[in-house]
Amino acid sequence: MYASYDVFEITLQGFGTHAALPYAGRDPVVAAGHVITAMQTLVRSNVHPLDSAVVSITQVHAGNTWNVIPESVVLCGTARFFKEQVQDRVEEALHTLVQNTAAAHGVDAQIRYERRYPPTVNHEKETEFAARVAIDVAGTDRVDTNLVPAMAAEDFSFMLQKRPGAYINVGNGPFDGGSYLHNPRYNFNDAALPYGASYWVKLVETYLPA
Repeated sequence: MYASYDVFEITLQGFGTHAALPYAGRDPVVAAGHVITAMQTLVRSNVHPLDSAVVSITQVHAGNTWNVIPESVVLCGTARFFKEQVQDRVEEALHTLVQNTAAAHGVDAQIRYERRYPPTVNHEKETEFAARVAIDVAGTDRVDTNLVPAMAAEDFSFMLQKRPGAYINVGNGPFDGGSYLHNPRYNFNDAALPYGASYWVKLVETYLPA
């Protein structure tokens, strides 16, 4: 259903100096730019096209004024996978890429990499049951049972490792600026509420009949 969820934090440590005298220091900002650019090829260079992986830089922290090259830059991001062997390969490649790029620019690199959530894997029997209940509530034409796995992640994955179950999505409308999660224009579709509430009631009634 969903991918694993890893996070990383990269600290590039240089030597600060006046911006007018860049030769007097070791610029971590330039090194960070090259790390970010090089990361765009990390997946294509290490992952088979039929496998899946995403590596995204989501934070850049550096400096606090116009005329000083800072001592350090911190880059943060996330990586997503479905297969553990792909996860192993990309984590190793990320460390190699960052260390080599930093060395090429004369700065030091420290990397903190954490594996947070495993992939969210539904169980077949429970998924079929959940789909039947959803069809009872919304109708066959409104239930997609061939959903393409997404590179998002969910901590419900831990529950599914312990107990059989199924994770489902309640539709919120087309993937545009207003219905896509994690963007400032997100607007919850109130029309989905009756379907969501009815689904949970029907699920309990069907699974635990009087």
